[in-house]
Amino acid sequence: MDDLNKALGDISSIRRQMARSTEFRGYGPATLASTGFIAIVAAVAQQIWLTDPARHVLVYLGIWFTTAALSAGIIGTQMVTRAYRVHSGMADEMIHMAVEQFLPSMGAGGLVSLVLVNRAPGVAWMLPSLWLVTFSLGVFASCRFLPRLMVLAGVWYLAMGLITLGLGDARSLAPWTMGLSYGAGQLLVAAILALSTKENRDER
Repeated sequence: MDDLNKALGDISSIRRQMARSTEFRGYGPATLASTGFIAIVAAVAQQIWLTDPARHVLVYLGIWFTTAALSAGIIGTQMVTRAYRVHSGMADEMIHMAVEQFLPSMGAGGLVSLVLVNRAPGVAWMLPSLWLVTFSLGVFASCRFLPRLMVLAGVWYLAMGLITLGLGDARSLAPWTMGLSYGAGQLLVAAILALSTKENRDER
């Protein structure tokens, strides 16, 4: 029995190691692009219905948390179905690895938001920049099992977070900061994935 358990443990370790050294192809370019357009639509909605976000921070949070939840749901659903189709027997390990790399940054962004809104509402204007910076950390953490060019997306999100932080006031809550940052960022991610998919097909 001990030998069997050891063998099963070795197989599991081998599968995890293979997952770490395999490019994750569970993200679809079209799906990522659609989340970019969702961010742009959310920015337009904010422009129309929320003219003073600094005085209605909870409404602002509602718009962008809803946008994030919708995007995460779309990406997560497609990631699972695509991973099982592309990675077959390695799908579970690949999905676990993808979630493991990105979830901490997403959780940190959400917790920081709750603390700022409840304990330091005077600096709530920092929320977009903090979201962008924490999101960039998730992208950088995921780069090791995604196409090499994905680092450019991480740089984009980090740069936009710093630029937004540099505004230094409620201007950071303007619709364009999130609409442009995430809209263009997700379109960049989609373009990188599409290019990688084309290269993989050409190699085969």
